[in-house]
Amino acid sequence: MKNGTNLRSVLIITNDSTVFLKKGLATAFEMFGGRTEEIKNFVAKLDTAQKNGRKMCDVSYGVISTRFGFVPGNYVITNYDNVMSKKEDYERVQREKDYLGQLKQIAIYFDRIIICVPNDMFAMMLENETFQKGKVIAITGKAFKEDCTKRNWAFFERKGARLGNENAEKIFKLIERES
Repeated sequence: MKNGTNLRSVLIITNDSTVFLKKGLATAFEMFGGRTEEIKNFVAKLDTAQKNGRKMCDVSYGVISTRFGFVPGNYVITNYDNVMSKKEDYERVQREKDYLGQLKQIAIYFDRIIICVPNDMFAMMLENETFQKGKVIAITGKAFKEDCTKRNWAFFERKGARLGNENAEKIFKLIERES
C-alpha cells in the first residue's frame, strides 16, 4: 500500500550477528556489525535514493534477535552473550519470543518485505505463512526458489555474507521500477 506521498514502504529484515558494535545500549541498527553491514549499507542506499527529484521509498529495518525476538531498527536494545546460529536455536527463540507472529503482524503495513535470513529460519517463515503473497523479495538458497515462485515472491539466490552486491543492485532496480 502506498502512503499519502506515493512512496512505497519497504521493510528489510535480517537476523542478529555475533559481532556487537556497541556495549550497553544502542539501536538495533547500530548494535550489530559483521554480516549485517552489507544489509545496513543497502538500507542506507535505499533510504536516501531519489526518483524524479523525490524520495523513492520509505525504508524500515528490523532484526530478528536472539534475546528480544523481532526488533525494529530504531528500538534501543542491549548486547547479549549468546546469538542463535542453527535451526534448534531459531526454533527455541521462536517458541520464547514468537518473532514469526511479530513479523506477520507488522508485515501487513508494508508494500515490500526484503528478507535476508539463514535458510532454516526462512523455511520456518514459509511453514508459518508469515508473509502475504506477492510482497516478499527473498534472498535465500536455491532450494526455496519454487516456494517463492508459488507465492509470487521475487527470488534472489543468496550470495555474499547475506545479500551480495549483485543482488543489492538488482533489488534496488526492482524497487526503483515499482516506485
